[in-house]
Amino acid sequence: MQFSRELILQQAPDEASAKAAKGLLDVSKWQNLGATEHALWGECKGSGSKPYQVQIDLAAVAFKCSCPSRKFPCKHGLALALIRAEQSAAITASDLPAWVSEWLEGRQQRAEKQEQKKNAVSERKVADADEPAVSAKRLQRMGAGLDELERWLQDQVAQGLAALAGDESSLRTLAARMVDAQLPGVASRLRELSRVPGSGVVAGVDWSARLLGAFGRLQLMIDGYRQLASLPLPEQMDLTQALGLPQSKEDVASQGDGVTDQWRVLGQFVDEDERLWLRRVWLQGHVSGRVALLQDFAHGARRFDQAFLVDSVIVAELAFYPGAFPLRAMLLGAPTLTEPMALPPAPASAAFETIAQAVAANPWATPQPLCIEDGVPECDSSGQWQLRIPGEGRVPLRLADREGWTLCALAGGHRLRVFGEWHQGVEGSYLRPLTAWQDQALAWSAREAV
Repeated sequence: MQFSRELILQQAPDEASAKAAKGLLDVSKWQNLGATEHALWGECKGSGSKPYQVQIDLAAVAFKCSCPSRKFPCKHGLALALIRAEQSAAITASDLPAWVSEWLEGRQQRAEKQEQKKNAVSERKVADADEPAVSAKRLQRMGAGLDELERWLQDQVAQGLAALAGDESSLRTLAARMVDAQLPGVASRLRELSRVPGSGVVAGVDWSARLLGAFGRLQLMIDGYRQLASLPLPEQMDLTQALGLPQSKEDVASQGDGVTDQWRVLGQFVDEDERLWLRRVWLQGHVSGRVALLQDFAHGARRFDQAFLVDSVIVAELAFYPGAFPLRAMLLGAPTLTEPMALPPAPASAAFETIAQAVAANPWATPQPLCIEDGVPECDSSGQWQLRIPGEGRVPLRLADREGWTLCALAGGHRLRVFGEWHQGVEGSYLRPLTAWQDQALAWSAREAV
């Protein structure tokens, strides 16, 4: 499939990569530019004695380059895609070179192994139905950790929250204790709360009230864990995931709700914390109408197994993680690109009603996807970004100033279709925009995380 210059540059990991890619569009810097129906390749002169080997799997939108860059896709991959989009005459239809063929064959073999593994899991019979999924020793540690957390919460409420003002160490120390108790989900929430004491007023709510509400949600987790066996299975799955008990991909593949559809890539968010990269990719099915979240991690370099082009449409099978309001899913097999179709309507009232249903069913899941088809981005007198919805009010935005002014310039005071992540927690409620469309055409895609 052919992609435009704008769509290709929006996949750049940062502005520097996009700028560097534009500087490599002189075809004299390239040699052996070639293509087939499913692959694109070329060799780009670099600083070393050997040119960099650059290749793109067009069927799955996967990039590979022999350069040492930790960015993905790198400037060479972006430049090769741009040459195809703008200087296709420089690319010759030819047979696959050995180095491209080996890469594609390796990808195919890995895909086949994943399919075989999936089939083996789906056909597997449980050898011992009474064997616990989690060891008794871990459950004991978790129970003891939650008992300690409850005592700490009670002490803070009894002595007053003022003692925590400006003190991050207490909550971070407790978070470390929860890691020892094998409760990573609880630890993550406590680390987030460490920024709240003494942080002032957010959306008209003082820090102490926000912290007390968060303590209440932690107590709800504790109470839920103590009654875990009596909860319906979907609620059990939601709570154990919130506590940090992961579900194996084999179990999700065999037990999750499988849906094959044409999925539009609505947007993606990438963030880094101490060399651990997190990526959330949001999809919407054309036939099912379901929204799915693909979440994965990479350590060290920003490299993920599968690349996704924002606003592209892929044919794929997903398995949804079991839960009361299934949202997170995993990809089964390799996706293939298909032609885009019209965007479905997304009125704000229906979008917020869906979020209310999702939060009521699973209070632990955050963020939630939110798409509003008639929003006007604005910056108010206090410098806060908002999305004005004519006739329905305003939605607060979490947006870097540079991205905000770019979005405003593109809108020109007119309505946009905006998709992003709705966050609701101790830092208030806000929408982090990821993409925006104007007249069915992708106009903007976020690059800068806030």
